[in-house]
Amino acid sequence: MENTTTFIKKDTTANPGPLGLAGFGLTTILLNLHNAGLFGMDTMILAMGIFMGGLVQVYVGKMEWQKGNLFGTMAFTSYGTFWLTLVFLMMLPKLGLGEAPSATAMGYYLSVWGVLSLGFFAATLKLGKYIAVLFATVVLLFALLAIANFTGSHFVHTMAGVEGVICGSLALYMSIAELLEVVYGRKVLPIK
Repeated sequence: MENTTTFIKKDTTANPGPLGLAGFGLTTILLNLHNAGLFGMDTMILAMGIFMGGLVQVYVGKMEWQKGNLFGTMAFTSYGTFWLTLVFLMMLPKLGLGEAPSATAMGYYLSVWGVLSLGFFAATLKLGKYIAVLFATVVLLFALLAIANFTGSHFVHTMAGVEGVICGSLALYMSIAELLEVVYGRKVLPIK
């Protein structure tokens, strides 16, 4: 007869979601303030895309995986890599490492991200109204950006910028609401 010992590890780690939402929200707001025409594309957006939008979200995706949260793993890791690829699409041609994508190619790039986001949105219908509204705005943002690239419409691009600021603000709101709930030990802002 064999002796076996079972260990149960209690997860005492913090919820990484608010950090990922902050990374997504801040970077989305800044890029879309640019898209709305408030300032030009500069290294501030690129740096935010690499670090807060990219690396932080990929790291949060890894933490979500460790917690057994498949949705969080997929969403944060996917959007983290979205930001990293977007920055590289802008930087590589400037470094002489390939041609810049055409507007049509960017339209398709944004479209496939919209399709993935639509899948995430379908999953959020079981997760709560705030997260569902957030992902609905993500889908709409990718759709508007794709349309702007396919058509060359400055008006649609500006509309996408305004909608993107709303999208990023929702993510940032959810991040802060979850943070405040943990810090104060009660709901301070509604998030469910």
